[in-house]
Amino acid sequence: MAFVKDQWTTAVKQPDGTVIRERNEKRWGRGKRWLAVWHDPSGKEQSQAFDTKVRASKYASAMETDAARGDYVDPKAGQVRFEVIAQIWLKSRSVDPTTLIRYETALRLHVLPYFGNRPVKSMKPSEIATWLTDLEDRIGVATARTAFVVLHGTLELAVDDGTIKRNPAKANVVHLSSPKHRKILAWGDARVQRVVECHQPQFRAIPVIGAAAGLRQGELFGLATEDLDFERMIIHVRRQVKRLGGSFVFALPKSDTEREVPMSEGAALVLLQHMETYPPRPYSLPWEKPDGDPLEAKILFRWRDDRHIQARSYNERVWKPALVAAGVIPEPTRTDRGALQYVSSRDTGMHALRHYYASVALADGVNIKELAEYLGHSDPGFTLRLYTHMLPSSHERARKAIDSRLGHIFSSAAHGAVTEQAAKGDLQNLSQFEADPSFEIGL
Repeated sequence: MAFVKDQWTTAVKQPDGTVIRERNEKRWGRGKRWLAVWHDPSGKEQSQAFDTKVRASKYASAMETDAARGDYVDPKAGQVRFEVIAQIWLKSRSVDPTTLIRYETALRLHVLPYFGNRPVKSMKPSEIATWLTDLEDRIGVATARTAFVVLHGTLELAVDDGTIKRNPAKANVVHLSSPKHRKILAWGDARVQRVVECHQPQFRAIPVIGAAAGLRQGELFGLATEDLDFERMIIHVRRQVKRLGGSFVFALPKSDTEREVPMSEGAALVLLQHMETYPPRPYSLPWEKPDGDPLEAKILFRWRDDRHIQARSYNERVWKPALVAAGVIPEPTRTDRGALQYVSSRDTGMHALRHYYASVALADGVNIKELAEYLGHSDPGFTLRLYTHMLPSSHERARKAIDSRLGHIFSSAAHGAVTEQAAKGDLQNLSQFEADPSFEIGL
């Protein structure tokens, strides 16, 4: 049974048997006066002090009601620091290593500096909303979204474990902004050709296959001879070269899904010539994680030291110099330390070749579902949202369809099956009939 205890007074029994409360000199005026007392689900007595009797009474009753309904949350449990629960949440994630690294980075840089030492029960929706808005302004919506996933997941774990009763990150005041989708502008044929021609011969096949098959950069670097089917004219996309922290591994393509991409005759010729000039040899990297079993593949593209190509090295030493030579970006500047510094843009990254492939495929009639399969998109709706503005206009197809089906009608109307003179005669007869109903129209 819940009750409230006055900690500043003591019950004293009088000679006549009555009980009165007298001032407790040791406690009077010190600390909070009213103690809410209730029993938790195990029957153990619990308590918490308040300044007023009304608040203490309401709290004690609410806690005992929660215990009876099975909704009880130990008030002391909420004193656990956010960081402690966040580390437990992080270890419980069954995600690919790259995503785990993103979560760890977001937690360390953007979440713990604000909430790490806070008791989880002290975190308020208004504070989370302010933190999120500030984060989006400083680091962008996409990175802020990752940080919010970590914070939200940690607090949800606290709810599931009975540490707190509600997740403050779910409150209506907390709004996660939607990412802004930029309209992608595909490169033209001439620009792609210039960029290819400005590549060093050893690496020239890389942008060619990027434009001709739409592979991601890591998938190009992981492409091997065993992935090329010259009989069926198919490229099997089975692996990528992936960076995990300071290590590199072979891993499944994005979304952990292999796929097949049609290989054009021109692409096949370029690949055969490249393999003849730069013969592939077996190369091993760990599979999926740095301590994974080694996987051997005869990768097509190697760095100058005969090792696998690292994206950052390729971008700075091959791709961007080719863009400069092709007139796509300006000449680099020098940093204070003398290092070359190139202009960077999402529009001039190697992903531009993938967008070029999509634009060419759509222009020639490849449908969205097929394109999504070739690009490795798990959701064709995403492909449609990304490239809908590249779909060829249906105006001409609509014109041809109408002309094909209604051609005989158009022909009859145009060549006088119903002459203008006859039409005028009918109108004249109709006018006379309206004036004199006894007039007979010759039908």
